[in-house]
Amino acid sequence: MGAQPSSNSIPASLHKHQPCLSAASITSWVMPSPPPPPEEEYSCEFGSLKYLLLCSLGGVVSCGLTHTAVVPLDVVKCRMQVEPKRYRGLVQGLTLTVNEEGMNGLVKGWAPTAIGYSMQGLCKFGLYETFKIYYTELLGPEYAYLWRTSLYLAASASAEFFADIALSPMEAVKVRIQTQEGYASRLRDAAPKMFLEEGLWAFYKGVAPLWMRQIPYTMMKFACFERTVEAIYKHLIPKPRDECTKMEQLGVTFVGGYIAGVFCAIVSHPADSVVSVLNKEKGSTATDVLKRLGIYGIWKGLFTQTLLFYLRSALYVIISGLWTLF
Repeated sequence: MGAQPSSNSIPASLHKHQPCLSAASITSWVMPSPPPPPEEEYSCEFGSLKYLLLCSLGGVVSCGLTHTAVVPLDVVKCRMQVEPKRYRGLVQGLTLTVNEEGMNGLVKGWAPTAIGYSMQGLCKFGLYETFKIYYTELLGPEYAYLWRTSLYLAASASAEFFADIALSPMEAVKVRIQTQEGYASRLRDAAPKMFLEEGLWAFYKGVAPLWMRQIPYTMMKFACFERTVEAIYKHLIPKPRDECTKMEQLGVTFVGGYIAGVFCAIVSHPADSVVSVLNKEKGSTATDVLKRLGIYGIWKGLFTQTLLFYLRSALYVIISGLWTLF
């Protein structure tokens, strides 16, 4: 068994002396670990500040762009959740929105979406890698590998807790713009108005339901993705990951992201419905909204939500893959 990391060891030592906990980096526990290739072959050292900054920046690019790209579907999904009698389905909701508000109605809330989810991505991906390294050092190399699924779940939940605090203000503004007719059409109009009416609480009253939505979603996304990709390399790919080309690795990542997407949609949708209604109304609580929606209401818009996740997953994987290529 390799020695435990010393208190003054750098995170890069995790890469050199134990199985890497990035998705499917290995398929079995082998000791001792083979010596790594020369340092100059790596674009950056695993666990280094540069590595964590690149992960954070990748989260900004992938989350910000993917969520902004599907704003038209998000507009309809939110309206189906808060006005189910008027917005009965995806196609009907798109048509109704265009008829009443023109094409501009389909891009309402794009600015808070871009800003909010960029901030969320920054925290989610950067802190996920940070917590993964931290928990690995706490457990030690052997237990970190044996309990890697639990480690993925703990690291993703920890990261998402802080990511949602960063997302909450812009998510509240986005939902208010998209669902409350005549309230405001732009970020610079909606945010000051919300602050004057309800104070700072207007931007954070949905953070608890947001945790209920995003933490299970992120736990499912990272754990399911990492184990799915690991299984693909172990059972379907006839050669180790390190021997695959960049495009082959991108293809595996794409499949893993798609499989994880549908599970993410299911586990997070009920809380997503609560967040949409809560941020539309003044004075409501999550308990009030949940009672009013009922069992059927919290699942309204699930098909659109699943479609959103699939499109986001596809865009995210493409962007992430291109990010690794460069």
